[in-house]
Parts: sequence; C-alpha cells; structure tokens
Amino acid sequence: MRSLAEYLLLFLTSGVLIVVCEAFVQKEVLALRTFKEAIYEDPHLVLNNWNALDTDPCDWNGVSCTGSRDHVIKINISGASIRGFLAPELGQLSFLQELVLHGNKLLGVIPKELSLLKNLRILDLGVNELTGPIPLEFGNLTSVMKINLESNGLTGHLPPELGNLSNLTELRLDRNRLQGTVPAGGNVDWTSSMHRMYAPGSNSTGFCRSSPFQKADFSYNFFVGTIPKCLDYLPRTSFQGNCLQHKEIKQRPKKQCDGVSPIKSHAEANQKHQPLDYQSKHQGTSKPTWLLALEVVTGVMVGSLFLVALLTAIQKCNTKSSLIIPWKKSASEKEHVSVYIDSELLKDVVRFSRQDLEVACEDFSNIIGTSPDSVVYKGNMRGGPEIAVISLCFKEENWTGFLELYFQKEVADLARLSHENTGKLLGYCSECTPFTRMLVFEYACNGTLYEHLHYGEGCQLSWTRRMKIIIGIARGLKYLHSEIEPPFTISELNSSAVYLTEDFSPKLVDFESWKGIIARSEKYSGSIDNQGSICVLPNSLEARYLDIQGNLYAFGVLLLEIISGRAPYCKDKGCLLEWAKEYIELPEVMSYLVDPELKHFKYEDLMVICEVVNLCINEDPTKRPQMQVLCNMLETRIDTTIAIELKSSSLAWAELALSS
Repeated sequence: MRSLAEYLLLFLTSGVLIVVCEAFVQKEVLALRTFKEAIYEDPHLVLNNWNALDTDPCDWNGVSCTGSRDHVIKINISGASIRGFLAPELGQLSFLQELVLHGNKLLGVIPKELSLLKNLRILDLGVNELTGPIPLEFGNLTSVMKINLESNGLTGHLPPELGNLSNLTELRLDRNRLQGTVPAGGNVDWTSSMHRMYAPGSNSTGFCRSSPFQKADFSYNFFVGTIPKCLDYLPRTSFQGNCLQHKEIKQRPKKQCDGVSPIKSHAEANQKHQPLDYQSKHQGTSKPTWLLALEVVTGVMVGSLFLVALLTAIQKCNTKSSLIIPWKKSASEKEHVSVYIDSELLKDVVRFSRQDLEVACEDFSNIIGTSPDSVVYKGNMRGGPEIAVISLCFKEENWTGFLELYFQKEVADLARLSHENTGKLLGYCSECTPFTRMLVFEYACNGTLYEHLHYGEGCQLSWTRRMKIIIGIARGLKYLHSEIEPPFTISELNSSAVYLTEDFSPKLVDFESWKGIIARSEKYSGSIDNQGSICVLPNSLEARYLDIQGNLYAFGVLLLEIISGRAPYCKDKGCLLEWAKEYIELPEVMSYLVDPELKHFKYEDLMVICEVVNLCINEDPTKRPQMQVLCNMLETRIDTTIAIELKSSSLAWAELALSS
C-alpha cells in the first residue's frame, strides 16, 4: 500500500513538473508579447518579426534563449529609438540574465516587477526617458552585477537596499534627478584593508556594506550631504554636478540647489509598511502523519487539474486569429493602473476637477465642436479666462495603464509649449467616477481659421490680415520645430488647428493629439505622412516628434487655403493642390489663386507665398527647407504694417477718419 502511494505521488509530481514547464514557456512568450504591445513607436522595425502568434521567440530580434530553446535568457535592443513603456510582465521572464534596452526612448516608471528576475546579471536601461523612483525592490536582485540607469529623468532617493547586492560591481546613476543623500549604512572604509569584511548578522543597509565597486557614477543629480568615506576610492568625477558639501569637487550652482533637502531614509518613510509577525497566530497542534500525506496527495491532484485547465485555456487563446490585448482593465484590475502612473510627469500642470469644469461649461451644455473622438465645450472660469475644454470620448473598460501614461505624456508635452502663436494649455482633468479625461485650453474668441475662410466670414480677412496670420503660423511652427527640445509637430496641421484671438492673431492648437490615444487603443498609430495626411502604419509606428517634413507639406497646403479661400478638398471643387498647380508657377495667371472675395491684394506678396508653397510641397522631403528659412522669407519680404493696410483699403481709411 505504501509503495503504491509513493508511485502515485511520483507520477503526479512528474505530471505537475511537465505542466509547470510548459506554463513557464507560455508565460515567457506572453511577457514578450506584452513588451511589444507597450511599444508604440518602432522606427527601425526591430520588433517587426515579433510575431504575436509565434510560440517560439528564440529567433526574434534581440532575443536569446538557452541551448535547449526552452527559456529566454537575454533581451538586447539597444539604440533602436523604440518609444513606449516598460511592461511589468518582463518580471515573468524568470530565467532572464540580461536586459539591455540602452539608448531608446522608453517612458514612464521602472516596474518594480523587474525585481523578480532572480537570475538577472545585467540591467541596462540607460539613456532613455524613464521617470519616477528607483524601485526599492531592486535590493532583491541578488545575482545582478551591473545596473545602468544613466541619462534618464529618475527622481526620489537612492534606495539603500542596493547596498545589499554583494555581486554588484558597476552602478551608473549619473544624469538623473535623484535627491537625498548617498546612503552609507555601515562604517566600512574600503580605502583601508582592515575593513574588507562587515560584521555578520548586521541588518544595516547602504553602500558601505557592499563589496567595493569597480565602477560607480552618481554625478549630475541633486544629492546632498557628504560623500560616504567608504566610497572615497571612487574618482571625484563620480560625484560632480550635485549639491554635495564638497568644495574640491565641482557642484551645481547654489541657485539650482535651493530647496533641495535630504529625503527621509526608506526605513523611516516606510515604517508603517513593515510586515507583521503572524507566527504566533498560526501555531497549532501537530497533525497525524497519514492525514498530512493525504492532504499532500489531494493538493497535488487538485493543483495538477488546475494547471492543466489553465494551460488549455492559454493554448486556446493562442489559436485565435485576433491578437491578445493584455492589461485590459476589468473591475478587479483597477489597482494595476496605479503601477503605470508617473506622479512626477504632471506635477507642474494644473489639475481641474470635473465639477469645476462642469460649472464653467454650464453643465457641459455649451458645445462648440464635436468629432467621433472628442467633444469641445466653451466655458468661463469664475474670476478667470474663457476656456475651451476638450473631452476625450473613450470607454472606461478600454482604458489601460499604458493609455493613462500615454495621456499624461501628451498633457506634459502640450504644457511645455509657451509661445504667442501656440495655444496655451491651462490644465487637465482626470477622474474615475464618472470616467473623465479632458484638456483645458485658453479660449480664442474668434474661432477657427477654417470658420472664417469657409463659413461666409472671409470678408473679415483682408489680404494684409491674411498675411499676418500666415506669418504668425510660420513663427509658431518655427518655435515648435526648432526652438524647443524635443521638437513638437502638429498632428493635423490645417485651418481647423489655427484659432484666432480677438485681434486675429493665430494660435496653433493640437486638439488632434487625442487621435494618438484613440489609435493606441485600436492597435494602430495615426501619424502624418510626408504628404501631410493621416495614414495608418503597420508595426505601431508614430511620428509624434519626427514628422517635421509632414508639417512643412501641410503648411504649404494651408497657405494655398488661406489665399484662395478654398478648402483643401471638397466634393464639388476637388483637390485644392491639384487645382493650384495650374497657376502657382505661371506669373501671368497666378492671380487666379486669390480668393474672389478679396477686393485688394498685393502681387509681390502673392509671388512670395507661391514660392514658399513650391518649397513646402517638394516631392523630395529632404529638399524642403527648415521652418526658420521659410519664416525668414515671409517676415522679410512681406510688409504687414498699418500703412500698407490703409493704402490698400478705402474702408480702412474711412474707419480711421471715424475713430479720429
């Protein structure tokens, strides 16, 4: 009887091991798919052969497996300019030894789930755009030998738990925004051979407990205090560019260090999160041996059935033709969204409550614009300016952590714009009940340029006024393309993206940035191609920052729209550009391009406009000049002074006489 029970237990255990191994493989493939899903820009197509239906990832670009091809051990995608977020599911690659994503454009926070990679030896996330704190859980990466987080935007304090990593020989944290002190922990002085070992059983954490680094760099952060004596063996350049009390090492100017103070140690800040000791609660009387054996066998059988069912479900999901959409939020998964939120990203942007915006917009009844993607409301803040509120049309059940961080990135991107010819973002609204995602802009009281050109109000736009609008748009684009870093491009540059103030000064507003979020949820990215039109690209490419050439092309079309009063395309008149090509290069018929509603125009200005249009619509994008050149052409060769306006308009003379 005993022998039979032993054979039964051995058989069940073997079955469980087989199922678990297969589940591991499926889990790793799913983790890689999720990683690709989190990447929304892949300009060099490095993830092009990451087939979502392929169960063997060992031949995917940048992926290396064990000799038996049963586990992923390396991911190396460096310098590929991929843009997206780090998927926490990477923490499920239990056998991963190297994770190298150096020199990309990764956003958001570093998932604490990476601390589950117990076999990880190299973690290189340097030269990206990561923000937020370094997870304190990284102190559990007991096998890691190299950590490179240089040149990101990391904030918070340096976890002393990193000092527990006895195998860590290289640590690069330079060029971030880390604060607080460099944690010392113990009193070990590695410059003295007498203190090469620390006392066993000590519970202190900090870099004085770890083995001496072969290389470490803490430079160009905001560290305060003094350099721990145990790190004196490091080069002085490893600590430059901080706010340390060290006169011999070049530090930041005092102005940059004002307001920077030491951050509380992790142990003190998280004292309330220490685990409780439940041992005394769970001590009980011992059980008979036969009962314990029966429980073990029963548990193994139930566990085997559960794992088989789970594996079958995963395989059925893999056989479907549609792609898996991971991280789709359900009612039980709402807490996962907080993992991807970057609290630092929007700390300087005003957050409005839905209630305040509802009052300002008269219960959201004052609708001034609609589209399939959004609704635009006009409002008036109490004691403040008039506002335009753009509300995203999106179902809460389709909102994911990825989209939330993408939304935040768009808000932060718009908030950094500050120019007289760009729309001013006043803030945003983000609430869960009811689900709300809104942008709040300063309202431009004269509506859009499109309305004036095509809804019977073109008579308000004299030739000189149109020239001023063109030059204002050019100045705005010059600012967006060349005066801020990274450059900013308008998603859909047309007359609907140009809003006019009371004195008809143009402001570029990128309301269509919503489409990037909508597209993200629908497995494709909308971007402007080299001809300035919206297209659907495979492999989730997006040219949010890159398609300056597309903006130049669209600017040329917009100039034609402004001088002619014709829409870029309409059913009756066809394509504006095709029509204009008949006149744009022939001086004798060039005047046919001018809006018939205009009684006066300046021929010299028209020639300059046509010259700029020809440069913008050049079929070879590389031959289109930069916006600085085009703007200079318009500013220096078109006269928009009051004298020109008065000279060309008898009505203006009459108005001047009445006002005097």
